[in-house]
Amino acid sequence: MGDNAASAGLPIAITMGDPAGIGPEIVVKAFLQAPELTRGCFVVGDLGTLRRAAAALAVPGGVSLPVALIARADEVAGLPPNCLPLLQAIDVPQGVVVGQVGAAAGKAAGDSVVWAARAALAGQVAAIVTAPLHKESLSAAGFPFPGHTELLQAEAAAHLRRPLSEVPVRMMLANDELRTVLVSIHMSLRQAIDAVHAEGVLDTLRIAHRALGAALGRTPRIGVAGLNPHAGEGGLFGSEEREIIAPAIAAARAEGIEAHGPYAPDTVFMRARATPDKAGEFDVVIAMYHDQGLIPVKYLGVDKGVNVTLGLPLVRTSPDHGTAFDIAGTGRADAASLIEAIRMARSLAPGALRGA
Repeated sequence: MGDNAASAGLPIAITMGDPAGIGPEIVVKAFLQAPELTRGCFVVGDLGTLRRAAAALAVPGGVSLPVALIARADEVAGLPPNCLPLLQAIDVPQGVVVGQVGAAAGKAAGDSVVWAARAALAGQVAAIVTAPLHKESLSAAGFPFPGHTELLQAEAAAHLRRPLSEVPVRMMLANDELRTVLVSIHMSLRQAIDAVHAEGVLDTLRIAHRALGAALGRTPRIGVAGLNPHAGEGGLFGSEEREIIAPAIAAARAEGIEAHGPYAPDTVFMRARATPDKAGEFDVVIAMYHDQGLIPVKYLGVDKGVNVTLGLPLVRTSPDHGTAFDIAGTGRADAASLIEAIRMARSLAPGALRGA
């Protein structure tokens, strides 16, 4: 969508993340470092928290970033450039200690995500970009979810009036070189192995096929990792490939999905990696569990990684890192992954408001 269509677009909501972590700082840095990209975006969170972050990052004699309070998402289009729009959608957090787990911080972070999700589901924003929250703080605040993905799934299911089982979602981690989609997300490794079943693998293939097909404008080439070393080595190291994963791939191919595998997990990611010299053999790799898929993407560079939730009736992206309590409040946090998440959200939500 061109810039002349800005008046017809919807803003992008960026949640501030855990106020005890680096979320507020990297949000401010994103607006300072990428003003053209963040034009048409606003932050959901706490005014005082963002103003303190902006003040802490201010350089004497340098560019200042005023935080402008808005009451509605549609006010973003009328704001002047070079400011950070903030919608106070939550109660003012009390007793937050920077760098420490706490219920107050978890409630502020969780409430910001809930507001943004509901705004997206109601068609008030084009996409949401979520700064990092801390899972322990979220739990301490009473949210019964291990992370963003499950919270957003629950909000979508409630909006659609469907049970969770009918709103399957998957996590995709992506950077310029590699994409991976996970069969299971936040659970123990023992539980993740039990979660490898034909229906789950097939659902993952379907979700990746639809999402990547829409983003790429063509049928995506999907490589599938095995669960066991050497993809089971013909059953010597496990039977899941032969009894579960291969039948799911066959069923997907019968539906027109270009799925291949299962391949040895220690080589399939290298085969899919795109470099300046050559394209990858696959557009995405389906990983059987969380760390199997995330380690290779993060090894290539956390600063460029983006987390995308697939299967939701909304666009959601997030930086590929956590709250970094150890450096919170020091000014050292890198906003590169958040900036990439905003860029990804724009590419997935062509109806997003853009700067004039």
